[in-house]
Amino acid sequence: MALGCLSDDLKNGGGCVGGLSASMKYVIYADVEIDGIVEKPDIIGAIFGQTEGLLGEDLDLRELQKTGRIGRIQVRVSTKDNKTVGTLMVPSNLDRVETALIAAAIESVDKIGPYSAKVKVTKIEDLRAKKRKWIIERAKELLRKWEEEEAPESRKLAEEVLKAIRAAEVISFGPEKLPAGPEVASASTIIVVEGRADVINLLKHGYKNVIGLEGATIPKTIVDLSKKKTVIAFVDGDRGGDLILKNLINVAEIDFVARAPSGREVEELTGKEIAKCLRNKVPVEEYLEVIRKEKPTKVLTIREEKELG
Repeated sequence: MALGCLSDDLKNGGGCVGGLSASMKYVIYADVEIDGIVEKPDIIGAIFGQTEGLLGEDLDLRELQKTGRIGRIQVRVSTKDNKTVGTLMVPSNLDRVETALIAAAIESVDKIGPYSAKVKVTKIEDLRAKKRKWIIERAKELLRKWEEEEAPESRKLAEEVLKAIRAAEVISFGPEKLPAGPEVASASTIIVVEGRADVINLLKHGYKNVIGLEGATIPKTIVDLSKKKTVIAFVDGDRGGDLILKNLINVAEIDFVARAPSGREVEELTGKEIAKCLRNKVPVEEYLEVIRKEKPTKVLTIREEKELG
């Protein structure tokens, strides 16, 4: 039985068929060469017979195997040119010193059946090291899976906290105390929306250069800002948005126009929808050209109007 079954045993918590139990500490590997044709039982019998009494009763292979301190000896052989060659695997639950003594005793076997033989230990493998390595790799795998499952929820919680913080960033701007983001005064470009709820929604999604009109009448603060900054008018996709936009364009220097999708309000848009609307903004001249044309009675977004035009 190949040692490769050990990793499966570690996963399943069981022992390996043929004696390579996951409870064993070490495995002795040895090469064997016999000057004749023999069978596996001949090799195993020679090992037990020729090591008997060598190391005293405490390290007698038969007794050790009965008590489970030595596992079943595994033998693989092949024959060629009237010789038998193969490998031995001897599982051990002894300590390091005792395992090394058993390995040396096995090497002392010099006759198998009627033929001369040579046994050479090639290595002693620490199964616990293999088990530790498997445990570490498995732990990494479990941790990666755990993080993949938990991270989205953690990110969602972090986003909720961040949104709450950003909502608290609403300031009062100008003599009219208009709701605004903290960067309206310093930003070279500002986003003008209809009301406080719109301001809060944009702040939640990271737009700090936003300011609200708070009514159909255009405040002087907005007019003054439009003379010094690039202004994006971002209104609802309904008739009310059309009217506010018309008033804005009449009294302030608006540079770009962005609108929510038809029938939607800016305050209810998601971050992705806000970004798309702002990305699709059009110069005010283009907007004015569109509204001069005849339109269907339903309210259209600017992009829809452009396509119809």
